[in-house]
Order: sequence, then C-alpha cells, then structure tokens
Amino acid sequence: MNFEKRNNIYKIIMIILVTAIVTFMITSILLYNLCFKTENGLTKALTTAKVEDLDTRIELIKRYLDECYLGEINEDNMMESAIKGYVAGLGDEYTEYLTKDEYEELMVDVNGSYIGIGVYMTQDKYGNLLVLLPIEGSPAEEAGIKTGDIITKVNGEDVTNMDLNLVVNKIKGEEKSNVEIEIKRDEEIINKTIERRIIEINNIKTNILENNIGYIQILSFDDGCAEEFELKLKELMDKNIKSLIIDVRDNGGGIVTEATDIADLFLPKDKTIMIELDKEGKEEYTKSKEDKIINSDINVILLANENSASASEILIGALKDNEVAKVIGVKTFGKGVMQEIVPVTTGGALKLTIKEFRTPNGDKINKEGISPDEEVTDIEDNDTDEQLQKAIDVCK
Repeated sequence: MNFEKRNNIYKIIMIILVTAIVTFMITSILLYNLCFKTENGLTKALTTAKVEDLDTRIELIKRYLDECYLGEINEDNMMESAIKGYVAGLGDEYTEYLTKDEYEELMVDVNGSYIGIGVYMTQDKYGNLLVLLPIEGSPAEEAGIKTGDIITKVNGEDVTNMDLNLVVNKIKGEEKSNVEIEIKRDEEIINKTIERRIIEINNIKTNILENNIGYIQILSFDDGCAEEFELKLKELMDKNIKSLIIDVRDNGGGIVTEATDIADLFLPKDKTIMIELDKEGKEEYTKSKEDKIINSDINVILLANENSASASEILIGALKDNEVAKVIGVKTFGKGVMQEIVPVTTGGALKLTIKEFRTPNGDKINKEGISPDEEVTDIEDNDTDEQLQKAIDVCK
C-alpha cells in the first residue's frame, strides 16, 4: 500500500517537472521568435517583454543596435563600459572595474614612478580637484603649483566634477611633452604650461627640528614605504633624537601591509595592530611580529587631519590604542574598508571591497574616522602650521 502511494507521488512529481520544462521551452521559443524572427520583433521585445536574465537583456539591446544604430559600433569599448556600469550598480564608492589602461596606471603609481608633473591631488565634495602637495623637485613645484590650488582646466578642458582618475590620466603623457594647466588660487585664475617628466615618488621625508625632535612625513603607503621608513627612523635615532613627530596629514592611504609593518616598529611583539571583519563578520587579528625598535624614552606624536585615510588610519589606530603615540590635529577621513585588486582576462582588473578594519580596541573607523587626543585646527590664512607647532610644544 505504501509502495503504491509513493509510486503515485513520484508520478505526480515527474508530471509537474515535465510540464514545467515543456512550458519553459515553449515560452523560450515563442520569445525568441517574437524578438528575432518577426517584423518589429526587437522593438516589441525591448518595450514589452519582461526579461529577467541579464544576458538576454544585453542580447536584445545588442541586436537592436546592430540593426538600427547609425554610427560605428566598437564592441570592445561597449563591453568595457557594460562591465563598469554593472559593477558601479553596487553603489560602493570604493568598488570599481578598472580598464586595462586604468589598471596599468594604478600599478605604476603604486610601484614608484610615472611620467607627469608630480602632484598629489584629491577631489572634494564639490567636485573640485584640489592640490594636496607638489612633489619636491617636480615640474609642478618648479612651476609654482601650491597646496590648496584648485585645478580647473587641463589642456583647455574643464575638469571640475570629472572623475579624479580621468583627470590624472589627462595630466600624464609622453616625457618632455607639455600640458596646459589652469588653476584657481583664492579668486585668481592662473595658467601654467608644464613639461612632463619622469617622476620618482618618495614616500618619506625627514628632518630634525628644534630640541632634537625628529620629524617623519609619510606621503603615501606605496610599495617599499615601510622599509624606507625603518631606514629613516634608524638614521634619526642615530642622531639621538629625544622626540618623534610622524606626519600623515593629507595621506590618503595605500598598501595596508606597509602601514602594519610601520606600526610593528613601535609595538612589543604580539600586540594587536588592527582587526579585520570579512563578509560573514568573522574577525581576524593582525598582530606585531617583532619587538619594537624605537627607544622607549622617545616621545611619539602623530599628526592627522581630515584627509588622513585608510592605511593612515590603520597606523593612527594602532599607535593610539596601544598608547605609544599621542594624536594631534582633527578627526580623520573615515575610510575603514579594504579593497582587493583582482586582474581579469580583459587585461583590466576588479577592485572590490572585501573587508572592514577596526582599531585594536574594536572601534569602527568607516564613515566615522578617528578623533585626535588633542584637537588643533589648521588656519588656512595663517602661514604658521598650528598643528605642527602644537606637536613641537608637546614634545618640548
């Protein structure tokens, strides 16, 4: 009896499955004939058919363009744009598809040299291209470009609200060629003709200030930054510095491991540098691997501002939470997520957010930033660097 009952249930299930498969096949055939074999079928399909599948949607649009578009169709460009748009649909400001050219530019920037004018830039919330710092000895510095200048045009083209990476690519070019830059400085419009040259990126700048105060500025956490930092730190300690100021103002980040390796120099072994959270919320702790190299009697100050982001915030959080440095300045930017770059077969790459990082105390950074121990606002109209001066006073 039970056997017959199970057999009947099995027959019913098979009938339902077969009916569903046949219905799907008939619907697919009808849709194909409607779309591709009847007069005005493509128009009807685009305007009336409910198509859920992405591939079918793109195929419908592709066939319509092939039949009706007046101009030339560049399949490669359209495919790149389609992938870019698809990834942009995530709505994550840090996740993007990089074309082959964009990926190559990124790798050049990370690895230490490029052909351009030598300037660090950022984009403010109003879409302005703001000069953070001209690189020392660069064509930009020689041409008189200054921190705070707003780049308004490149070769006569308005670049306000233009994507930062696109503007960077327009400024770069062949060695010894010229680029026309229009800048706005206060209310003055200034035009500069600047020759492009090979720019060697120096991540670290050092100095010895009054009262034997060592000063290290980290411009970017690019490849080799930690090794260069360690070398410069040892040189300063050999000169018997009594205090150390580390300046990560206007440093937008870079390679995470460069920041954690620098933090390692200041911490005893097995101290937490940062906490990472993956998609499932699983925590992973990054800890110091070696004993600190800095002398215990050296007072450490960190300078931070609203443009200190990402890897800079990892370093700030590690030294602040472990109580080895005092932070002076203003609240940091608040980029507490990490990206992974995955090369793809097109020659481009997918840059996607994969983890969130937090300070050793578990404090959230993303969209919140890190508050300083002592807040000091830099006054733009004043030639004095108030934040640096405060750090010097504390060291004294």
